[in-house]
Amino acid sequence: MPRPRVDGFTLGQVLRSVSVQNPQAEALVFTEIGFRVTYESYDRLVDEAARGLLALGIEPGDHVAVWATNWPEWLILQLAAARIGAVLVTVNPAYRVDELAYALRQSNAKALFLIERFKSSNYFSMLHEVVPELARTRPGSLSSPAVPDLRWVVAIDREPGPGMITWAEMIRRGREVEDIDLEALEAELNPDDPIILQYTSGTTGAPKGVLLSHRNLLLNAYYVGVCQRLSTADRICVPVPFYHCFGAVIGTLGSLVHGSAMLVPGEYFEARATLDCMERERATVIYGVPTMFIAMLAHPSFSGRDLRSLRTGIMAGAPCPVELMKRVIQDMGARQMTIAYGLTEASPVITQTLLDDPVERRVGTVGRPIPGIEVKVVDPDTGRDLPDGEQGELCDRGHNVMLGYYADSRATADAIDEDGWLHTGDLAVKEPSGYVRITGRIKDMIIRGGENVYPREIEEILHAHPDVENVQVVGVPDAILGEEVCAWVKAREGSEVTEAQVRDFLRDRLAHFKVPRYVMFVDAFPLTVTGKVQKYRIRELAARELDLVNEPQSAVAG
Repeated sequence: MPRPRVDGFTLGQVLRSVSVQNPQAEALVFTEIGFRVTYESYDRLVDEAARGLLALGIEPGDHVAVWATNWPEWLILQLAAARIGAVLVTVNPAYRVDELAYALRQSNAKALFLIERFKSSNYFSMLHEVVPELARTRPGSLSSPAVPDLRWVVAIDREPGPGMITWAEMIRRGREVEDIDLEALEAELNPDDPIILQYTSGTTGAPKGVLLSHRNLLLNAYYVGVCQRLSTADRICVPVPFYHCFGAVIGTLGSLVHGSAMLVPGEYFEARATLDCMERERATVIYGVPTMFIAMLAHPSFSGRDLRSLRTGIMAGAPCPVELMKRVIQDMGARQMTIAYGLTEASPVITQTLLDDPVERRVGTVGRPIPGIEVKVVDPDTGRDLPDGEQGELCDRGHNVMLGYYADSRATADAIDEDGWLHTGDLAVKEPSGYVRITGRIKDMIIRGGENVYPREIEEILHAHPDVENVQVVGVPDAILGEEVCAWVKAREGSEVTEAQVRDFLRDRLAHFKVPRYVMFVDAFPLTVTGKVQKYRIRELAARELDLVNEPQSAVAG
């Protein structure tokens, strides 16, 4: 296979190349706020911000944090930091005070860019709780024992609070920096330099900072786009949050490396806004996690939408139910829809289906490894390589493997073995054809009386129930069996399905020990900001409601 055209380049160089080749092509469209720029203008805005960062004293290798929803400045900052070799630290918009303090301190962030508020969260107030010194500090002179490296705070969307400057003020300061200085600095950058620090979303524990390079990101974005046959003619609707690798790599950089237009429906996901964006802007590509597609298909305005422009897209970020995928292909009209699988530590995509794969493969597997990637399945207890057809832990090696967890060599060594294999923590089966089926997550596995129960199997069956809109299955404590199976079910609107009916539906299709003892009907699931279901929170909430909190948590593997 020929060397991909983005290999050997930095993010800033790729933007420069696209802006020269297609200067008047539409690059960014934020439909909610009416923001539209061409690639030529995008490149200019990034240059202005890069000079602004230099004016603040940001140097190659420094860490710059961004705490914001989907705003144009987020994208501009991403590429401006890359253009000068600074590392962008993406802070989860859902973080509270303690989480913010941890991310800023652990990442050694020198500057923080933030919006004033998001929904009921006042970011300025929370930041002042972390660094009360900010209120009495001249901008650029912050010194706080809580976050000792932080010097600058820049307000993106509103007037600055005490101790801050505005985005516009940073741009003004940058006008004093000469173009030749920026060019000389950019020429010294290496594609293998770290360029982004992303914290894992916390579905299975405390966040860890994943450090990725220009090459990690560009090759992943390039190959994922190739799998969709992206071109300058495509218009990609990206409702997923920028802070997460799906948005920050597959979305923002996937559109860049292929010269496509990126359509952003709003600062956070809303089903109607996303449908409006796809329809009005004639989107050809749609990205999202399963919960987003479920919400769009269930929205009252979905029927009658003109989505004939849709061609392809990606459903990723969580297991994709078979019935949901079929509806996206048939009802939404994205007939070349693909599934991608991966994790932040893999930049993020490891495997992806192809446009011309049979529907059965596109709904029954997560595809084959993208080019330049090796995968294998190993026994999670012994590390022994397993043959095709046997379930074990999926491992990945290649250009997508992270540089490591920032300032955590022990966790890095636990995740990446001596031979360079990244251990995903996901259970999988590799078929002789090379296609991979994800069968569950090692930590999600339920051990009921010595029998292994994999939630994904139960969830797939319940997704085919006509009265079930969504379902999540977890294990909860049990004094006798160690764990029992619990299903959280969101019924379709107007349905009167009962617990007994759910169990009867499963009893006809599953061994008795897999049928949930507990069926709980809910209106919503606890989600990360990326739309991933937080199973550990479901376990906590279910155990509390069922009064199982004090049950002993022991199990014997079968």
